[in-house]
Amino acid sequence: MNIIIIEDDELLAAGLLRAFGQTGYTLTHAASGAAAQAALAAADYDLVLLDLGLPDIDGIDILRGLRRRRMSVPVLVLTARDGVEQRIAALNAGADDYLEKPFDLRELDARVRALLRRSHVDFGHEIVLGRLAIHPFERRVSVDGVPLTLPAREYEVLEFLCLNATQVVNKSRLAQRLTLSNEDIGDNAVEVYVHRLRRRLAPYGIRIQTIRGVGYLLETIACDEA
Repeated sequence: MNIIIIEDDELLAAGLLRAFGQTGYTLTHAASGAAAQAALAAADYDLVLLDLGLPDIDGIDILRGLRRRRMSVPVLVLTARDGVEQRIAALNAGADDYLEKPFDLRELDARVRALLRRSHVDFGHEIVLGRLAIHPFERRVSVDGVPLTLPAREYEVLEFLCLNATQVVNKSRLAQRLTLSNEDIGDNAVEVYVHRLRRRLAPYGIRIQTIRGVGYLLETIACDEA
């Protein structure tokens, strides 16, 4: 899951990155409104954690901008602004949930998982493709019920391809998916991870087909092709 944390408090942001990094999420941090807008325009995210009190752009304006562009990504507002009116303003602007600072990380984690389940119904259950099964919330992969251990980046590629198993996934979208803490991932790196994953999956009747000039398509191989 790809989450962007929009928070100018470096100490809090570091804590969130550390806490959610341990759960296996792919994380991006933006410390200002301008950085957040650039990141949101450049990549797809599964969840936005949004601080309202940014130094340059009010978080409410960022939220309204997302909804004006018809971006349906779930937004969880994190703010020190208290009071019913502030909560109403955030919810009316398009927030999906609201949590006041200071907060318990366990509650934040529970709210994040709830929003992800709500926006990605499949993430509450295993994803099955042929003999392969992925359990996204637990970040587990199995083949015929037997665990298959994958490095983190290969898992991210497989999860994203499985979620888009009926369509070709653009290489640049995979690169965005693999981005960790604003570290750039190039097309060559994507090709390396896809190549490694392709070799791992081939014995199990799962193929990653390259659509030249477009991207990749995950599919099962018929018995007579295997």
